[in-house]
Amino acid sequence: MRGPAVWALVITGIASFMAALDNLVVTTALPAIRADLGGALEDLEWTVNAYTLTFAVLLMLGAALGDRFGRRRLFLVGLTVFTGASAAAALSSGIDALIAARAVQGVGAAIMMPLTLTLLTAAVPPARRGMALGIYGAVTGLAVASGPLIGGTLTEHISWQWIFWLNVPIGLALLPLARLRLAESTAPDARLDVPGTLLISAGLFGIVYALVNANAEGWTSTPVLTGLIGGGLLTAAFAVHGARNSNAMLPMRLFRNRGFAGINIAGLLMFLGMFGSIFLLAQFLQGVAGYSPTEAGVRMLPWTAMPMVVAPLAGILSDRIGGRPVVVAGLAFQAAGLAWFAAALEPDVSYPSLLPALVLGGIGMALYFAPAANVLMSTVSEADRGRASGANNALRELGGALGVAVLASVFAAQGGFETPRTFTDGTVPALWIGAGAVALAALFALLIPGRGTTPTTPVARAAAPADTAPRTRAGV
Repeated sequence: MRGPAVWALVITGIASFMAALDNLVVTTALPAIRADLGGALEDLEWTVNAYTLTFAVLLMLGAALGDRFGRRRLFLVGLTVFTGASAAAALSSGIDALIAARAVQGVGAAIMMPLTLTLLTAAVPPARRGMALGIYGAVTGLAVASGPLIGGTLTEHISWQWIFWLNVPIGLALLPLARLRLAESTAPDARLDVPGTLLISAGLFGIVYALVNANAEGWTSTPVLTGLIGGGLLTAAFAVHGARNSNAMLPMRLFRNRGFAGINIAGLLMFLGMFGSIFLLAQFLQGVAGYSPTEAGVRMLPWTAMPMVVAPLAGILSDRIGGRPVVVAGLAFQAAGLAWFAAALEPDVSYPSLLPALVLGGIGMALYFAPAANVLMSTVSEADRGRASGANNALRELGGALGVAVLASVFAAQGGFETPRTFTDGTVPALWIGAGAVALAALFALLIPGRGTTPTTPVARAAAPADTAPRTRAGV
C-alpha cells in the first residue's frame, strides 16, 4: 500500500478502535464510578446504554450525512464531538453529567464510525483492499477484546476518569491528520431519512427507559407504561415507514430475505445476551469475588480475547463448510457458556470453576464473528450492501442496549447490591435469560441459507433505482 492508503488505514483504524473500545471499557470501571459518583443500578445501566443507544439509532443517519455533506468533513465533525464528549465525561462531577456526556459520545461515534470504512475503502486500491479491511477488522476486534482490561487497569492504577481522558489526546492528534491526509468524497443523490430517525430514536428511548426504570418505579407506573406503549407504537410506526418508503434508513423489504432476517435477528439476540451478561459479570468479579479492576479485566480475557485467536481458524472453516453451521455452532457455544455461568455462580465460586464458561463463550464469539459479515453480504444485492451493513451494526448495538436493560431489570427484581448473596441471587436468573436469548439466536441463524444454496432475493428485485453504490456503501 502507498502513502495515502497507509494514512487512511492508520487514521480510520485508530478512530474505529476508540469508538469500539467505549462499548465495553466502562464495564470494569462501574464499581469505582458508583463509589465515586453514587447512583442506583439504573444509573449504571444508563452509563452504558446512553452510549450504545445513541450510537445504534444514529449510526445510519451518520452515514447518510457523510454522503450528503462530505465524508471527510462529517468524519471530522464526529471525531470532534466524540473527543469533546470524552473530556466532558472525564470531568463529570455527578452521575447525571456522566450519562449526558456518554450520550453525546454516542452521537459522535455514530457520525464517525460508519464513515471510517467508506473512507478506507476509497483510499485503498482494490488489489490491496482485502488486506486493509482485514487489518481494520482486527483492530476493531482488539478494541472489544481489550475493553474490560484497559478499563480495569486505568481505573485501578490511575482513576476511572482516565478511561475517557485516554480518548482526548488521540482525538486531538487525529483531527489534523484526517484533515490533511484523507480525501473528500460525497454522494450527491443521498437522501436523509429524518422521519425514520425521529421515529426509531424516540421509540427505542421509550422502551429502554421503561425497562431500566421498571423496578424502581413499578411496572404499572405511568412513566413505565408510557415508555413501553409509546415506544412500541413509535417503533411499529418506524417499521411501517420502512415498508412504504424505498429510501427509508432501514427498508423493511430487506427482511423478506430469510437469510438477512436470520443473521440480523441472531445478531441482536446474541448481543442482548452477551452485553447484558458482561455488564453483570464484570461487577460480580469485583464486588463478590473480590478481584481488583485490573484482575477482573485479566480474568475476562479468555472470553473477550478468544476471538483474536480462534477467528482466523473459524474463517477458514466457514470457507470450507459454509457460514451457517459455523454461526450456529458459535451461538450454541456462547449459550452454553452463559448457562455454565448461571449453573456455577455462587458467592464463593472459584475462578477455575468459571474458566470453562469463559472459554466456551470466547470460542462462541469467535465462531460467530468470523463468518457473520460474509454471511450478511451474501444475502443482499450489491446495491443494498451498504444499508445492510449499517442495519446490522445498528441492530447489534441495539441488542447490547436492550441486553443491559433487560438483564439488569431481572437482576434488580431478584437481588441487589446489598450482600454477595443478593448479588448472586440477582445475577443467576439474569444469566439464564441471557443464555436463553443466545440459544434463540442460534435457532434464528438456522434461517441462513446453507452452502451451495442460491437464496431467492426479493431484496435485489425490489431495489429502488436511487440505491446507487456510492451512496449505500457509506452505511457500512
